[in-house]
Amino acid sequence: MTKTIALVAHDARKDALVEWVGRHINRLDGVDIVATGTTGGKILQTHESLRIVTVKSGPLGGDQQIGAMIADGKLDGLVFFVDPLSPMPHDVDIKALMRLAAVYDLPLATSPSTADAILDYLL
Repeated sequence: MTKTIALVAHDARKDALVEWVGRHINRLDGVDIVATGTTGGKILQTHESLRIVTVKSGPLGGDQQIGAMIADGKLDGLVFFVDPLSPMPHDVDIKALMRLAAVYDLPLATSPSTADAILDYLL
């Protein structure tokens, strides 16, 4: 059964997520990926072969769209590279997304090392 993973990253962490995807491109090739708009676009610029469905940009509702997917049981994991050093104007949306991951016991990674662990767990 195909796994579905959501990929999200704050602006200062998007390049790190693109790099992480590149290191795991072979493993992610068989995974359905959902990403917020800007993050998904940036990943596709470098890794055109991946199957990525984009939702809206995070501040424009993409975080809530992914949250709904968590609540509906449509995701197997969430990789969200956060920037802990910059204030985020949509911080409440981010906290809500992380809270939903905890409520629904969805594996959540916020850094490359925890994302590696999630891939090992899921694939």
